[in-house]
Amino acid sequence: MNFQKSIETCFKKYFVFDGRAKRSEFWWFVLFCFLAGAVTAFVDVILFGFTWEQYGPMNTIFQLGVFIPSLSVGARRLHDINKSGWWQLLILTIVGIILLIIWFASEGKNKKNKFGK
Repeated sequence: MNFQKSIETCFKKYFVFDGRAKRSEFWWFVLFCFLAGAVTAFVDVILFGFTWEQYGPMNTIFQLGVFIPSLSVGARRLHDINKSGWWQLLILTIVGIILLIIWFASEGKNKKNKFGK
C-alpha cells in the first residue's frame, strides 16, 4: 500500500474498528499525521502568532479530525497480529508505548484469525 492509498483507506474507514490493517497502511498514516501536524503547527506559528509549544486552532482542528481514524487504524493493525484493539490503552503507560510500537511494527499473519482474513 502506498502513501496516498493508505490515507484514503484510513479516512474511508473513519469509524471502522473491525477488520485488519497491514503495516504499510498504519505507518503511512502515522507519517501523514506527523507531517500534516507539523505543517498545521507551522501555519499556527506564522499566521496566528502562537509559539511552537502551544496548540493553535489549525493544529487543534487537525488533531481532532485524525483522532478517531488513528484509533481505528491502530485497532485494525492490532487485529492483524491477532490482538484486541483495546490494547491501545497501553499508550497511557510508559512501558506500554514501547510494547505498542513493537506490536505495530510486527508482521501480521497471512492466515485467517478471529478478526478476519
